[in-house]
Amino acid sequence: MSKSSGQGLSNSGLPKFLIGSEGGESRELDDKDMRNISGPYGEDEEDDQAERQIVVGICSMMKKSNSKPMTEIMERLCKFEYITVVIFSEEVILSEPVEKWPLCDCLISFHSKGFPLDKAVGYAKLRNPLLINDLNMQYFIQDRREVYRILQEEGIDLPRYAVLNRDPDRPEECNLVESEDHVEVNGEVFHKPFVEKPVSAEDHNVYIYYPTSAGGGSQRLFRKIGSRSSVYSPESTVRKTGSYIYEEFMPTDGTDVKVYTVGPDYAHAEARKSPALDGKVERDSEGKEIRYPVMLTAMEKLVARKVCLAFKQTVCGFDLLRANGHSFVCDVNGFSFVKNSMKYYDDCAKVLGNMVMRELAPQFHIPWSIPMEAEDIPIVPTTSGTMMELRCVIAVIRHGDRTPKQKMKMEVRNALFFELFEKYGGYKSGKLKLKKPKQLQEVLDIARQLLAELVLHNDCEIEEKKSKLEQLKTVLEMYGHFSGINRKVQLTYLPNGQPKASSEEEDSLKDGPSLLLVLKWGGELTPAGRVQAEELGRAFRCMYPGGQGDYAGFPGCGLLRLHSTYRHDLKIYASDEGRVQMTAAAFAKGLLALEGELTPILVQMVKSANMNGLLDSDSDSLTDCQQRVKARLHEIMQKNKDFSEEDYNKLAPTGSPSLVNSMRVIANPVKTCDQVHTLIKSLTCQICKRLEDPKSADLQLYHSETLELMLQRWSKLERDFRMKNCRYDISKIPDIYDCVKYDTQHNSSLSLEDTLELFRLSRALADIIIPQEYGITKAEKLDIASAYCLPLVKKIQLDLQRTHEDEAVNKLHPLYSRGVMSPGRHVRTRLYFTSESHVHSLLSIFRYGGLLDEQKDEQWKQAMDYLSAVTELNYMTQIVIMLYEDNNKDPSSEERFHVELHFSPGVKGCKDEDNAPMGFGFRPASSENHEKQTNQGSLEDLSQDEPDRAVLTEPINIQRKSPLIRNRKAGSMEALSESNTTSRGLAYRILPSSSRQSPEIKPSGLELLSMPPVKRFSVSYARHPTNGFEGCSLVPSIYPLETLHNSLSLKQVDEFLTACCKNGSQSQFKRLKSLSAMFESHSQPSIDVDSQETPMSTPVQLNQPAAKPIWYTGDPPSTVSSAGPSSPSVAESSSNFEFNNE
Repeated sequence: MSKSSGQGLSNSGLPKFLIGSEGGESRELDDKDMRNISGPYGEDEEDDQAERQIVVGICSMMKKSNSKPMTEIMERLCKFEYITVVIFSEEVILSEPVEKWPLCDCLISFHSKGFPLDKAVGYAKLRNPLLINDLNMQYFIQDRREVYRILQEEGIDLPRYAVLNRDPDRPEECNLVESEDHVEVNGEVFHKPFVEKPVSAEDHNVYIYYPTSAGGGSQRLFRKIGSRSSVYSPESTVRKTGSYIYEEFMPTDGTDVKVYTVGPDYAHAEARKSPALDGKVERDSEGKEIRYPVMLTAMEKLVARKVCLAFKQTVCGFDLLRANGHSFVCDVNGFSFVKNSMKYYDDCAKVLGNMVMRELAPQFHIPWSIPMEAEDIPIVPTTSGTMMELRCVIAVIRHGDRTPKQKMKMEVRNALFFELFEKYGGYKSGKLKLKKPKQLQEVLDIARQLLAELVLHNDCEIEEKKSKLEQLKTVLEMYGHFSGINRKVQLTYLPNGQPKASSEEEDSLKDGPSLLLVLKWGGELTPAGRVQAEELGRAFRCMYPGGQGDYAGFPGCGLLRLHSTYRHDLKIYASDEGRVQMTAAAFAKGLLALEGELTPILVQMVKSANMNGLLDSDSDSLTDCQQRVKARLHEIMQKNKDFSEEDYNKLAPTGSPSLVNSMRVIANPVKTCDQVHTLIKSLTCQICKRLEDPKSADLQLYHSETLELMLQRWSKLERDFRMKNCRYDISKIPDIYDCVKYDTQHNSSLSLEDTLELFRLSRALADIIIPQEYGITKAEKLDIASAYCLPLVKKIQLDLQRTHEDEAVNKLHPLYSRGVMSPGRHVRTRLYFTSESHVHSLLSIFRYGGLLDEQKDEQWKQAMDYLSAVTELNYMTQIVIMLYEDNNKDPSSEERFHVELHFSPGVKGCKDEDNAPMGFGFRPASSENHEKQTNQGSLEDLSQDEPDRAVLTEPINIQRKSPLIRNRKAGSMEALSESNTTSRGLAYRILPSSSRQSPEIKPSGLELLSMPPVKRFSVSYARHPTNGFEGCSLVPSIYPLETLHNSLSLKQVDEFLTACCKNGSQSQFKRLKSLSAMFESHSQPSIDVDSQETPMSTPVQLNQPAAKPIWYTGDPPSTVSSAGPSSPSVAESSSNFEFNNE
């Protein structure tokens, strides 16, 4: 057998990476260190086993051996102390007899064009190495007929197919009858469209034939040539020579799913644009084919395992078609690596290395123990000092930084608007949202037509709306193109017209029905918002256990491995707002170390939950309580005198310090509004002067805004804030604060005077108006909160309940989970991305709903004091619920399940550092945490980057390494945080970029070794170049999560949520009933259930008491799993919401 003299890494740190050549000689990639592999028969083998290396041979065509994925993975494999990699040269493979091939203990060999598979089989018989991929099965993989036969025997779903064998010896298999729109193959009829595949898997000329009703012809697929993978042909007749498989065409919405296994327990999946679509290969800016990240369903995971085992190919790629709610395997490719995924390279090397060591270390007496992966079962020390298993993470998160939202209302009565309202089904619910380009174009056409008529006829009825129509036209014509994320139009039916409410509604009262048209624009997620969301996603990984052993240097990889090995049940929901959906996609990108653009991630991974009020709310349809609250706010804020004691009692009955402080800053609300109005006028004047300055002609502001657009923004606020009766429209204060906050952060380079004073005053006003719009007294806060987020509260309750119930979906069968301590066990993650209203409302429910008694619970009192001091629920605010299970407790005990509640007020605002409220840290330190305090590799250390974009000098290593620093692009600016124990504030630091991280640019603050482990979660998330930013706008960091309570029982939380749902039911029921009565044809709101997962047959009714305590589980832990399919659906219009299990 072969032997190598080195053990572990050489002193130079070079990997043991050799190229085998004839005579058994091997050459390392680095010429400095020449090594010899012993002669072909191993006569020179020494008795000293201490230095024994396991030699992994790579036997394939050189194009494959030298490919980037193979090189990346083999370099990582060399990091295993006892593994040496030898590459067989192509000359030796093709020219030399197998007796002269290099020796190896483990063989990775696979067929490709020109490869002598027979010789490889002979070598395996001669040397009997451990085979990663079986060689004999590779003959079958070259024949599509055999592939389909094996798949069928394994019970794997295939498209319906028939084989046409043009074999003279088997004439009975060659019956083909061709008609215009179908073929009959051996008695099996296939209607067009159908697929014709050559039986040889090496022949990629697959044809798809189209029916005459669609124009006929065929699409001819072939192996990618440049940017083409297929061409259309007018030829409609099938090929008359050669043998083929004919199969049904599966409608897949234009995407194919490619799955890559590494052993039966690991698979990576990604989708690509189907080559059948238009034949154009989608490539990114670097010329690589665009692949979309995909999450496999439970059934698909089982299929991946079956394919891997049936074909005896550890490393195996195959193709899935997702169609009609099922997944069908249409091709098995054999040995195949993922391209361009650092995480996959790490995982693949880790799995292969452990597999080789497990099989061969014992027989070579190598001192290696099978690592009991900490990430195989997510056990963590809890705050109470016991080891418990993380079972569920629920997070409700506000969207990231956005451009200022703008809105214009107008009452319309023209018949054209009513026709449009009817055309898109507005009468069914009395409301209509128009976001699609075609719909917005129709609104623009109406506005243009009415304005043209106005010029011709000077119609008085239209004259009153001329300014509004012009604004409607101007906004819809902005950017020169439509995008639903940029603009939307809402129409609401008013049976008796719109009552005059403010100067915004200038029309005189008229009889008869009308439509309220609300035009909204702006509010797009900014590049900063994308960075915030992605970095928060990356940081969230560190709440999950795992990442020990080989992953020690890569925080958060516990989650990534949990996810890749099918033990992470993740669903991401977002409201229908573009900024919310893109935030969810960016967060998912960071959470799962995905690569590429956000749009494909959004399409594949984010579910829209807009149909049942789960995450959306109609801010223009206020409840009675909200209208009363707003009226009271307007009344108090219109007094031209200092706030009196009575005003403090009226406006801040809860005694919230943040409210009281803001009222003190304001003193006299009218005078403060006067100041704000004056400052806005000053701002518009300054912008006008800049516009007149020739130097500012081409000035580009943040996110492609121009000075003209900025002036429009502020001029509209100046007009709208002060009404004609000289009173102030208090509802505009949030918009003013919104705009000045945006410009202070992103357009500070303009150096406009008094913006900070405007920021200070408008913020003080907004800190009163915004939270108090959601209720002034506790009772009002709860009433309004239940109107907004009752469905979400019920959904959270269901998530907690379903976590520990025995379900058969989203997990592997226990028989397939060897090596996992709890085979069926998963971590369930539910992420809900939404807007400010839902976050305010949900927090109100936890604060005022009676979860705990402040007088009796000191921790809850401290938490309430902390929340009262928080002035603003900024972008990326998070409310996080974590559920743990103590497997040592009796299943029926209340102590079995343990709930923790955490909160972060989101992004740090301007000038926030000095007066930020102090919390008590994330998961306050327990005895275990104190013991880990000096542990440099603790997962909470966010300063260490995950491997997906790092400079990987030692990607897989047992020893703990210093933090990996990410590459920077030249010329970019980067915001780094510095942390220490004396200050929780995170300072900005701008570093000049370099192509590679230099040793001196490694601030000691990033290593955070002096911080207690629980504080390591607070490192700034925004640390990488903000690609696509205009100028040098910095990305503010995000406040760390603070633990509100860490010793709740599941029973406590469940009873609290049940009570909240019950209390909110009556008012919700009345509202929904009145809406139903108003429109008899009110359609039933529902959500499409994800067709690829199976919903429960019986919905769970949350209002009804459970037959046994919900924290009780009668089954053993191995069958307890978090699981579930997909989107919720509302079963009835009352408050008795029913959700499908998900």
